[in-house]
Amino acid sequence: MDAQQSSPAARSRRPSGRDAKIAARTARSHAFVPYITRNVPYYEVLTTEGLELLEHNADTILEEVGIDFRDDPESLEIWKAAGADVQGERVRFPRGMCRTLVQRSAPREFTQHARNPARSVIIGGNRTVFAPAYGSPFVRNLDEGRRYAKIEDFRNFVKLAYVSNALHHSGGTICEPVDLPVNKRHFDMVYAHMKYSDKPYMGSVTHPDRAQDTVDMTRILFGDQYLDPATGKPRTCIISLINANSPLTWDATMLGALKTYARNNQATIVTPFILAGAMSPVTVAGTVAQTLAESLAGMALAQLVNPGAPVVMGSFASSLSMQSGAPTFGTPEPALVLYSMAALARRLGVPFRSGGSLCASKIPDAQAAYESANTLIPTCLGGVNFVLHTAGWLEGGLAMGYEKFVMDADQAGMMHTLLAGVDLSDNGQALDAIREVGPGKHFLGCTHTQANFQTAFYRSPLADNNSVEQWEAEGAKDMTQRANALWKKQLAEYEAPPLDPAVDEALNDFMARRKAAFPDSNV
Repeated sequence: MDAQQSSPAARSRRPSGRDAKIAARTARSHAFVPYITRNVPYYEVLTTEGLELLEHNADTILEEVGIDFRDDPESLEIWKAAGADVQGERVRFPRGMCRTLVQRSAPREFTQHARNPARSVIIGGNRTVFAPAYGSPFVRNLDEGRRYAKIEDFRNFVKLAYVSNALHHSGGTICEPVDLPVNKRHFDMVYAHMKYSDKPYMGSVTHPDRAQDTVDMTRILFGDQYLDPATGKPRTCIISLINANSPLTWDATMLGALKTYARNNQATIVTPFILAGAMSPVTVAGTVAQTLAESLAGMALAQLVNPGAPVVMGSFASSLSMQSGAPTFGTPEPALVLYSMAALARRLGVPFRSGGSLCASKIPDAQAAYESANTLIPTCLGGVNFVLHTAGWLEGGLAMGYEKFVMDADQAGMMHTLLAGVDLSDNGQALDAIREVGPGKHFLGCTHTQANFQTAFYRSPLADNNSVEQWEAEGAKDMTQRANALWKKQLAEYEAPPLDPAVDEALNDFMARRKAAFPDSNV
Protein backbone atom coordinates (compact mmCIF):
# COMPACT_ATOMS: atom_id res chain seq x y z
CA MET A 1 0.00 0.00 0.00
CA ASP A 2 1.50 3.36 -1.00
CA ALA A 3 1.32 6.55 1.02
CA GLN A 4 -1.74 7.90 -0.77
CA GLN A 5 -3.68 4.68 -0.16
CA SER A 6 -2.82 4.30 3.53
CA SER A 7 -5.58 4.52 6.14
CA PRO A 8 -6.16 7.59 8.33
CA ALA A 9 -5.25 5.48 11.38
CA ALA A 10 -1.94 4.51 9.83
CA ARG A 11 -1.24 8.09 8.87
CA SER A 12 -1.98 9.21 12.44
CA ARG A 13 0.68 6.84 13.75
CA ARG A 14 3.40 8.35 11.58
CA PRO A 15 5.73 10.70 13.44
CA SER A 16 5.56 14.37 12.67
CA GLY A 17 8.67 16.11 11.42
CA ARG A 18 9.58 17.14 14.95
CA ASP A 19 8.87 13.66 16.33
CA ALA A 20 10.95 12.08 13.59
CA LYS A 21 13.93 14.22 14.56
CA ILE A 22 13.53 13.22 18.20
CA ALA A 23 13.30 9.55 17.19
CA ALA A 24 16.43 9.89 15.10
CA ARG A 25 18.33 11.37 18.03
CA THR A 26 17.23 8.56 20.34
CA ALA A 27 18.06 5.80 17.85
CA ARG A 28 21.05 3.64 18.65
CA SER A 29 24.13 5.51 17.65
CA HIS A 30 26.29 2.53 16.74
CA ALA A 31 25.96 -1.18 16.11
CA PHE A 32 26.45 -3.58 18.98
CA VAL A 33 29.89 -5.09 19.38
CA PRO A 34 30.59 -7.63 22.16
CA TYR A 35 33.60 -5.66 23.43
CA ILE A 36 35.88 -2.80 22.40
CA THR A 37 39.16 -3.52 20.67
CA ARG A 38 41.30 -0.47 21.36
CA ASN A 39 43.40 1.08 18.61
CA VAL A 40 44.97 3.87 20.63
CA PRO A 41 48.09 3.68 22.83
CA TYR A 42 47.97 3.46 26.61
CA TYR A 43 48.47 6.59 28.67
CA GLU A 44 51.42 6.05 31.01
CA VAL A 45 52.27 8.10 34.10
CA LEU A 46 55.28 6.12 35.37
CA THR A 47 58.61 5.08 33.93
CA THR A 48 59.80 1.49 33.99
CA GLU A 49 61.94 2.38 37.01
CA GLY A 50 58.91 3.76 38.83
CA LEU A 51 56.87 0.62 38.15
CA GLU A 52 59.72 -1.61 39.31
CA LEU A 53 59.94 0.39 42.53
CA LEU A 54 56.25 -0.11 43.27
CA GLU A 55 56.52 -3.84 42.52
CA HIS A 56 59.45 -4.01 44.94
CA ASN A 57 57.44 -2.18 47.59
CA ALA A 58 54.47 -4.55 47.15
CA ASP A 59 56.77 -7.54 47.65
CA THR A 60 58.20 -5.87 50.74
CA ILE A 61 54.69 -5.49 52.18
CA LEU A 62 53.94 -9.16 51.47
CA GLU A 63 57.25 -10.32 52.94
CA GLU A 64 57.58 -8.08 56.00
CA VAL A 65 54.04 -7.07 57.00
CA GLY A 66 51.97 -9.87 55.51
CA ILE A 67 48.25 -10.37 54.92
CA ASP A 68 45.63 -11.60 57.39
CA PHE A 69 43.39 -14.45 56.20
CA ARG A 70 40.62 -14.31 58.79
CA ASP A 71 38.42 -17.19 59.93
CA ASP A 72 39.55 -19.44 57.09
CA PRO A 73 41.69 -22.38 58.25
CA GLU A 74 41.60 -23.97 54.79
CA SER A 75 43.29 -20.97 53.14
CA LEU A 76 45.92 -20.92 55.88
CA GLU A 77 46.66 -24.59 55.26
CA ILE A 78 46.93 -23.97 51.53
CA TRP A 79 49.47 -21.21 52.12
CA LYS A 80 51.43 -23.26 54.62
CA ALA A 81 51.66 -26.16 52.16
CA ALA A 82 52.84 -23.75 49.44
CA GLY A 83 55.75 -22.54 51.60
CA ALA A 84 54.44 -19.29 53.08
CA ASP A 85 55.14 -18.30 56.68
CA VAL A 86 51.85 -18.73 58.56
CA GLN A 87 51.65 -17.35 62.10
CA GLY A 88 48.10 -17.49 63.41
CA GLU A 89 46.00 -15.77 60.74
CA ARG A 90 48.91 -13.69 59.44
CA VAL A 91 50.60 -14.96 56.27
CA ARG A 92 53.97 -13.65 55.10
CA PHE A 93 55.26 -14.57 51.69
CA PRO A 94 58.78 -15.17 50.40
CA ARG A 95 59.71 -12.30 48.10
CA GLY A 96 58.29 -12.86 44.65
CA MET A 97 56.20 -15.89 45.65
CA CYS A 98 52.77 -14.45 44.81
CA ARG A 99 53.97 -12.93 41.56
CA THR A 100 55.47 -16.24 40.48
CA LEU A 101 52.28 -18.16 41.25
CA VAL A 102 50.19 -15.73 39.23
CA GLN A 103 52.53 -15.53 36.25
CA ARG A 104 53.01 -19.29 36.17
CA SER A 105 49.37 -20.17 35.46
CA ALA A 106 46.91 -17.26 35.34
CA PRO A 107 45.72 -16.60 31.75
CA ARG A 108 46.65 -13.29 30.13
CA GLU A 109 43.16 -13.14 28.65
CA PHE A 110 40.09 -15.35 28.60
CA THR A 111 36.62 -15.60 27.13
CA GLN A 112 33.58 -15.25 29.34
CA HIS A 113 30.90 -17.14 27.49
CA ALA A 114 27.36 -15.79 27.20
CA ARG A 115 24.31 -17.94 26.55
CA ASN A 116 24.11 -16.09 23.25
CA PRO A 117 27.58 -16.84 21.78
CA ALA A 118 27.47 -13.59 19.79
CA ARG A 119 27.62 -11.72 23.11
CA SER A 120 30.55 -13.58 24.66
CA VAL A 121 33.35 -11.24 25.74
CA ILE A 122 37.12 -11.53 25.70
CA ILE A 123 38.62 -10.05 28.87
CA GLY A 124 42.23 -8.94 28.68
CA GLY A 125 44.70 -7.78 26.06
CA ASN A 126 43.65 -4.69 24.14
CA ARG A 127 39.94 -5.12 24.86
CA THR A 128 37.56 -3.16 27.05
CA VAL A 129 34.27 -4.49 28.45
CA PHE A 130 31.68 -2.14 29.96
CA ALA A 131 29.42 -3.38 32.79
CA PRO A 132 26.80 -1.50 34.88
CA ALA A 133 27.31 -0.18 38.40
CA TYR A 134 27.11 -2.60 41.31
CA GLY A 135 25.84 -2.92 44.86
CA SER A 136 23.57 0.08 45.55
CA PRO A 137 20.86 -0.38 48.20
CA PHE A 138 18.94 2.65 46.90
CA VAL A 139 17.60 3.73 43.53
CA ARG A 140 16.74 7.22 42.33
CA ASN A 141 14.66 8.58 39.50
CA LEU A 142 13.14 11.91 38.61
CA ASP A 143 9.58 10.82 39.44
CA GLU A 144 10.08 9.23 42.87
CA GLY A 145 13.36 10.58 44.18
CA ARG A 146 15.45 8.26 46.36
CA ARG A 147 14.04 5.01 47.78
CA TYR A 148 15.14 1.49 48.64
CA ALA A 149 15.71 -0.80 45.66
CA LYS A 150 13.34 -3.67 44.88
CA ILE A 151 13.65 -6.74 42.71
CA GLU A 152 11.60 -4.97 40.04
CA ASP A 153 14.28 -2.27 39.88
CA PHE A 154 16.91 -4.96 39.52
CA ARG A 155 15.03 -6.45 36.57
CA ASN A 156 14.58 -3.01 35.04
CA PHE A 157 18.31 -2.32 35.11
CA VAL A 158 19.09 -5.74 33.62
CA LYS A 159 16.72 -4.85 30.79
CA LEU A 160 18.26 -1.41 30.32
CA ALA A 161 21.73 -2.96 30.18
CA TYR A 162 20.49 -5.53 27.69
CA VAL A 163 19.10 -2.95 25.25
CA SER A 164 22.19 -0.71 25.47
CA ASN A 165 24.65 -1.13 22.63
CA ALA A 166 27.27 0.67 24.70
CA LEU A 167 27.24 -1.92 27.52
CA HIS A 168 28.70 -5.34 26.81
CA HIS A 169 27.89 -7.03 30.10
CA SER A 170 24.81 -7.54 32.26
CA GLY A 171 26.78 -6.92 35.48
CA GLY A 172 26.07 -8.39 38.89
CA THR A 173 24.28 -6.87 41.89
CA ILE A 174 23.13 -3.87 39.90
CA CYS A 175 21.12 -2.82 42.92
CA GLU A 176 20.33 -4.61 46.18
CA PRO A 177 16.67 -5.78 46.19
CA VAL A 178 15.90 -5.19 49.86
CA ASP A 179 12.32 -6.46 49.46
CA LEU A 180 13.68 -10.03 49.33
CA PRO A 181 15.33 -12.05 52.14
CA VAL A 182 19.10 -11.72 52.18
CA ASN A 183 19.72 -15.45 52.14
CA LYS A 184 17.46 -16.02 49.13
CA ARG A 185 17.65 -12.89 46.98
CA HIS A 186 20.73 -14.10 45.10
CA PHE A 187 18.55 -16.63 43.28
CA ASP A 188 16.26 -13.93 41.92
CA MET A 189 19.16 -11.67 40.98
CA VAL A 190 21.09 -14.34 39.08
CA TYR A 191 17.88 -15.56 37.44
CA ALA A 192 17.07 -12.01 36.28
CA HIS A 193 20.37 -11.88 34.41
CA MET A 194 19.64 -15.25 32.83
CA LYS A 195 16.01 -14.53 31.96
CA TYR A 196 16.01 -10.90 30.83
CA SER A 197 19.38 -10.73 29.09
CA ASP A 198 21.65 -12.96 27.06
CA LYS A 199 24.80 -10.98 27.82
CA PRO A 200 27.44 -12.31 30.26
CA TYR A 201 26.78 -11.80 33.95
CA MET A 202 28.37 -11.83 37.42
CA GLY A 203 27.75 -14.24 40.29
CA SER A 204 26.87 -14.00 43.97
CA VAL A 205 29.75 -13.63 46.44
CA THR A 206 28.00 -13.05 49.79
CA HIS A 207 28.46 -16.68 50.90
CA PRO A 208 30.31 -19.67 49.41
CA ASP A 209 27.00 -21.56 49.13
CA ARG A 210 25.54 -18.67 47.13
CA ALA A 211 28.52 -18.80 44.82
CA GLN A 212 27.87 -22.52 44.36
CA ASP A 213 24.19 -21.80 43.67
CA THR A 214 25.32 -19.45 40.88
CA VAL A 215 27.53 -22.19 39.44
CA ASP A 216 24.71 -24.74 39.60
CA MET A 217 22.23 -22.41 37.93
CA THR A 218 24.78 -21.60 35.25
CA ARG A 219 25.28 -25.31 34.57
CA ILE A 220 21.51 -25.60 34.02
CA LEU A 221 21.42 -22.52 31.77
CA PHE A 222 24.28 -23.61 29.53
CA GLY A 223 23.42 -27.31 29.46
CA ASP A 224 25.62 -29.23 27.02
CA GLN A 225 27.62 -26.07 26.36
CA TYR A 226 28.83 -25.77 29.96
CA LEU A 227 31.74 -28.18 29.60
CA ASP A 228 34.50 -27.61 27.06
CA PRO A 229 34.75 -30.86 25.07
CA ALA A 230 38.42 -30.19 24.33
CA THR A 231 39.45 -30.01 27.99
CA GLY A 232 36.55 -31.52 29.91
CA LYS A 233 36.64 -28.47 32.18
CA PRO A 234 33.80 -26.00 32.69
CA ARG A 235 33.81 -23.09 30.32
CA THR A 236 34.19 -19.73 32.04
CA CYS A 237 30.61 -18.47 32.08
CA ILE A 238 30.66 -16.38 35.29
CA ILE A 239 32.82 -13.55 36.53
CA SER A 240 32.51 -12.36 40.12
CA LEU A 241 33.77 -9.52 42.29
CA ILE A 242 35.98 -10.51 45.24
CA ASN A 243 36.84 -7.54 47.48
CA ALA A 244 39.70 -7.43 49.97
CA ASN A 245 38.90 -6.07 53.40
CA SER A 246 41.61 -3.44 53.28
CA PRO A 247 44.02 -2.82 54.77
CA LEU A 248 45.86 -6.10 54.22
CA THR A 249 43.00 -8.44 55.14
CA TRP A 250 41.03 -11.12 53.37
CA ASP A 251 37.91 -12.42 55.14
CA ALA A 252 36.27 -15.83 55.05
CA THR A 253 33.22 -14.74 53.04
CA MET A 254 35.20 -13.39 50.11
CA LEU A 255 37.79 -16.18 50.28
CA GLY A 256 35.05 -18.81 50.29
CA ALA A 257 33.45 -17.35 47.17
CA LEU A 258 36.83 -16.98 45.47
CA LYS A 259 37.72 -20.64 46.10
CA THR A 260 34.29 -21.86 44.98
CA TYR A 261 34.54 -20.05 41.66
CA ALA A 262 38.21 -20.94 41.12
CA ARG A 263 37.51 -24.65 41.66
CA ASN A 264 34.79 -24.43 39.02
CA ASN A 265 37.04 -22.57 36.56
CA GLN A 266 34.98 -19.40 36.83
CA ALA A 267 36.62 -15.98 36.79
CA THR A 268 37.17 -13.75 39.80
CA ILE A 269 37.95 -10.03 39.91
CA VAL A 270 40.32 -9.70 42.87
CA THR A 271 39.89 -6.12 44.02
CA PRO A 272 41.03 -4.19 47.08
CA PHE A 273 38.31 -1.61 47.81
CA ILE A 274 40.25 1.34 49.19
CA LEU A 275 39.34 4.76 50.49
CA ALA A 276 42.80 6.28 50.48
CA GLY A 277 43.68 8.00 53.73
CA ALA A 278 41.54 5.60 55.76
CA MET A 279 42.24 2.17 54.24
CA SER A 280 45.62 2.93 52.68
CA PRO A 281 48.24 5.69 52.94
CA VAL A 282 47.25 9.12 51.67
CA THR A 283 49.82 8.97 48.86
CA VAL A 284 49.36 7.56 45.37
CA ALA A 285 52.51 5.43 45.54
CA GLY A 286 51.62 3.97 48.94
CA THR A 287 48.07 3.14 47.81
CA VAL A 288 49.34 1.50 44.63
CA ALA A 289 51.87 -0.68 46.46
CA GLN A 290 49.26 -1.82 48.99
CA THR A 291 46.67 -2.48 46.27
CA LEU A 292 49.16 -4.56 44.32
CA ALA A 293 50.13 -6.57 47.41
CA GLU A 294 46.53 -7.34 48.38
CA SER A 295 45.48 -8.31 44.87
CA LEU A 296 48.57 -10.46 44.32
CA ALA A 297 47.77 -12.46 47.45
CA GLY A 298 44.18 -13.07 46.36
CA MET A 299 45.07 -14.01 42.79
CA ALA A 300 47.86 -16.31 43.95
CA LEU A 301 45.46 -18.16 46.25
CA ALA A 302 43.11 -18.73 43.31
CA GLN A 303 46.02 -20.26 41.37
CA LEU A 304 46.90 -22.55 44.28
CA VAL A 305 43.29 -23.72 44.42
CA ASN A 306 43.10 -24.31 40.66
CA PRO A 307 46.10 -23.46 38.48
CA GLY A 308 44.87 -21.66 35.38
CA ALA A 309 41.68 -20.32 36.96
CA PRO A 310 40.90 -16.96 35.30
CA VAL A 311 41.61 -13.94 37.49
CA VAL A 312 41.40 -10.21 36.93
CA MET A 313 43.52 -7.82 38.97
CA GLY A 314 41.25 -5.13 40.33
CA SER A 315 41.72 -1.68 41.78
CA PHE A 316 39.10 0.55 43.34
CA ALA A 317 40.69 3.57 44.94
CA SER A 318 38.83 6.68 46.04
CA SER A 319 40.30 9.71 47.69
CA LEU A 320 38.92 10.86 51.02
CA SER A 321 37.95 14.27 52.30
CA MET A 322 40.33 14.94 55.15
CA GLN A 323 37.78 17.40 56.54
CA SER A 324 34.63 15.22 56.60
CA GLY A 325 35.88 11.68 56.02
CA ALA A 326 33.55 11.29 53.02
CA PRO A 327 34.81 9.58 49.85
CA THR A 328 35.42 11.85 46.88
CA PHE A 329 35.35 10.94 43.20
CA GLY A 330 36.60 12.39 39.95
CA THR A 331 39.71 13.75 41.67
CA PRO A 332 43.25 13.48 40.23
CA GLU A 333 44.77 11.06 42.74
CA PRO A 334 42.50 8.05 42.00
CA ALA A 335 43.18 8.58 38.30
CA LEU A 336 46.91 8.35 38.97
CA VAL A 337 46.33 5.14 40.95
CA LEU A 338 44.32 3.75 38.03
CA TYR A 339 46.99 4.58 35.43
CA SER A 340 49.68 3.05 37.63
CA MET A 341 47.75 -0.14 38.40
CA ALA A 342 46.84 -0.63 34.74
CA ALA A 343 50.52 -0.55 33.79
CA LEU A 344 51.38 -2.97 36.63
CA ALA A 345 48.68 -5.39 35.45
CA ARG A 346 50.14 -5.37 31.95
CA ARG A 347 53.58 -6.10 33.39
CA LEU A 348 52.14 -8.91 35.49
CA GLY A 349 50.31 -10.37 32.51
CA VAL A 350 46.72 -10.44 33.78
CA PRO A 351 43.56 -8.51 32.83
CA PHE A 352 42.75 -5.36 34.80
CA ARG A 353 39.54 -4.01 36.32
CA SER A 354 38.95 -0.47 37.54
CA GLY A 355 37.18 2.76 36.74
CA GLY A 356 33.63 3.46 35.68
CA SER A 357 31.46 6.57 35.92
CA LEU A 358 31.93 7.37 39.58
CA CYS A 359 30.63 10.44 41.40
CA ALA A 360 29.65 11.64 44.85
CA SER A 361 26.71 13.69 43.59
CA LYS A 362 23.26 12.73 44.85
CA ILE A 363 21.48 13.52 41.58
CA PRO A 364 22.51 13.45 37.90
CA ASP A 365 23.66 17.07 37.84
CA ALA A 366 26.78 18.91 36.67
CA GLN A 367 28.83 17.50 39.55
CA ALA A 368 27.80 13.97 38.58
CA ALA A 369 28.70 14.67 34.96
CA TYR A 370 32.18 16.04 35.50
CA GLU A 371 33.14 13.61 38.24
CA SER A 372 31.97 10.68 36.11
CA ALA A 373 33.82 11.98 33.05
CA ASN A 374 36.96 12.45 35.14
CA THR A 375 36.76 8.75 36.02
CA LEU A 376 35.64 7.30 32.69
CA ILE A 377 38.24 9.02 30.51
CA PRO A 378 41.24 7.78 32.56
CA THR A 379 39.55 4.36 32.58
CA CYS A 380 39.64 4.26 28.81
CA LEU A 381 43.00 5.94 28.26
CA GLY A 382 44.67 3.81 30.94
CA GLY A 383 43.62 0.51 29.41
CA VAL A 384 41.10 -1.01 31.83
CA ASN A 385 39.85 -4.36 30.51
CA PHE A 386 36.75 -4.87 32.68
CA VAL A 387 34.96 -1.66 33.63
CA LEU A 388 32.58 -2.09 36.53
CA HIS A 389 30.31 0.82 37.50
CA THR A 390 30.10 2.10 33.92
CA ALA A 391 26.48 3.20 34.23
CA GLY A 392 24.11 4.32 36.98
CA TRP A 393 26.42 5.22 39.89
CA LEU A 394 25.28 8.03 42.21
CA GLU A 395 25.97 9.12 45.79
CA GLY A 396 29.29 7.31 46.12
CA GLY A 397 27.66 4.04 45.09
CA LEU A 398 24.76 4.19 47.55
CA ALA A 399 22.20 4.86 44.82
CA MET A 400 21.55 3.56 41.33
CA GLY A 401 20.07 6.25 39.12
CA TYR A 402 17.66 5.53 36.28
CA GLU A 403 18.42 8.79 34.49
CA LYS A 404 22.11 8.50 35.35
CA PHE A 405 22.16 5.01 33.85
CA VAL A 406 21.17 6.10 30.34
CA MET A 407 23.31 9.24 30.59
CA ASP A 408 26.36 7.13 31.45
CA ALA A 409 25.56 4.62 28.72
CA ASP A 410 25.60 7.52 26.26
CA GLN A 411 29.09 8.49 27.43
CA ALA A 412 30.23 4.87 27.20
CA GLY A 413 29.04 4.86 23.60
CA MET A 414 31.32 7.80 22.90
CA MET A 415 34.25 5.85 24.33
CA HIS A 416 33.74 3.21 21.65
CA THR A 417 34.56 5.85 19.07
CA LEU A 418 37.49 7.29 21.03
CA LEU A 419 39.15 3.89 21.54
CA ALA A 420 38.64 2.91 17.92
CA GLY A 421 41.27 5.50 17.05
CA VAL A 422 41.83 7.25 13.74
CA ASP A 423 40.61 5.61 10.53
CA LEU A 424 43.51 5.69 8.06
CA SER A 425 41.79 3.73 5.29
CA ASP A 426 41.23 5.36 1.90
CA ASN A 427 37.77 6.36 3.09
CA GLY A 428 39.20 7.78 6.31
CA GLN A 429 41.80 9.85 4.49
CA ALA A 430 39.01 11.37 2.35
CA LEU A 431 41.33 12.72 -0.36
CA ASP A 432 38.62 12.13 -2.99
CA ALA A 433 36.34 14.46 -1.05
CA ILE A 434 39.00 17.16 -0.85
CA ARG A 435 39.69 16.83 -4.59
CA GLU A 436 35.97 17.00 -5.41
CA VAL A 437 35.20 20.06 -3.30
CA GLY A 438 38.35 22.09 -3.75
CA PRO A 439 38.93 25.58 -2.31
CA GLY A 440 36.16 27.85 -1.08
CA LYS A 441 33.20 25.43 -1.18
CA HIS A 442 31.50 23.17 1.39
CA PHE A 443 31.52 19.41 1.85
CA LEU A 444 27.83 18.92 2.70
CA GLY A 445 26.78 17.72 -0.73
CA CYS A 446 29.89 15.93 -1.93
CA THR A 447 29.89 12.21 -2.72
CA HIS A 448 32.02 11.25 0.28
CA THR A 449 29.78 13.09 2.76
CA GLN A 450 26.64 11.56 1.26
CA ALA A 451 28.17 8.10 1.62
CA ASN A 452 29.31 8.62 5.22
CA PHE A 453 27.04 11.14 6.93
CA GLN A 454 24.89 8.60 8.77
CA THR A 455 27.86 7.05 10.58
CA ALA A 456 30.45 9.83 10.42
CA PHE A 457 30.04 11.10 13.98
CA TYR A 458 28.81 9.69 17.25
CA ARG A 459 25.17 10.65 17.65
CA SER A 460 24.06 11.10 21.22
CA PRO A 461 20.53 9.95 22.04
CA LEU A 462 20.34 12.56 24.81
CA ALA A 463 22.31 15.69 23.98
CA ASP A 464 20.32 18.57 22.47
CA ASN A 465 22.28 20.42 19.79
CA ASN A 466 19.39 22.23 18.14
CA SER A 467 18.57 25.93 18.11
CA VAL A 468 17.09 27.45 21.23
CA GLU A 469 13.82 27.95 19.31
CA GLN A 470 13.56 24.25 18.48
CA TRP A 471 14.59 23.27 22.01
CA GLU A 472 11.80 25.46 23.41
CA ALA A 473 9.30 24.04 20.92
CA GLU A 474 10.16 20.54 22.14
CA GLY A 475 9.46 21.44 25.77
CA ALA A 476 12.72 23.11 26.89
CA LYS A 477 13.76 19.88 28.60
CA ASP A 478 17.06 19.57 30.39
CA MET A 479 19.29 16.49 30.21
CA THR A 480 17.68 14.77 33.20
CA GLN A 481 14.19 15.17 31.76
CA ARG A 482 15.32 13.78 28.42
CA ALA A 483 17.00 10.87 30.18
CA ASN A 484 13.81 10.21 32.15
CA ALA A 485 11.88 9.88 28.91
CA LEU A 486 14.56 7.68 27.34
CA TRP A 487 14.75 4.99 30.04
CA LYS A 488 10.96 4.77 30.15
CA LYS A 489 10.87 4.39 26.37
CA GLN A 490 13.53 1.69 26.47
CA LEU A 491 11.67 -0.32 29.11
CA ALA A 492 8.37 0.07 27.25
CA GLU A 493 9.96 -1.26 24.05
CA TYR A 494 12.04 -3.98 25.72
CA GLU A 495 11.69 -7.49 24.30
CA ALA A 496 13.23 -10.40 26.21
CA PRO A 497 15.74 -12.62 24.44
CA PRO A 498 14.39 -16.13 23.83
CA LEU A 499 15.03 -18.70 26.56
CA ASP A 500 14.31 -22.40 26.12
CA PRO A 501 11.14 -23.09 28.18
CA ALA A 502 12.62 -26.36 29.44
CA VAL A 503 15.69 -24.52 30.72
CA ASP A 504 13.52 -21.86 32.31
CA GLU A 505 11.45 -24.54 34.04
CA ALA A 506 14.58 -26.30 35.29
CA LEU A 507 15.96 -23.03 36.70
CA ASN A 508 12.71 -22.26 38.51
CA ASP A 509 12.53 -25.79 39.89
CA PHE A 510 16.10 -25.55 41.19
CA MET A 511 15.41 -22.20 42.86
CA ALA A 512 12.20 -23.42 44.45
CA ARG A 513 13.91 -26.46 45.95
CA ARG A 514 16.89 -24.48 47.22
CA LYS A 515 14.76 -21.68 48.69
CA ALA A 516 12.67 -24.23 50.55
CA ALA A 517 15.80 -25.61 52.20
CA PHE A 518 16.20 -22.70 54.60
CA PRO A 519 13.95 -20.09 56.21
CA ASP A 520 13.78 -16.40 55.44
CA SER A 521 16.65 -14.42 56.90
CA ASN A 522 17.77 -10.82 57.07
CA VAL A 523 21.44 -11.77 57.36
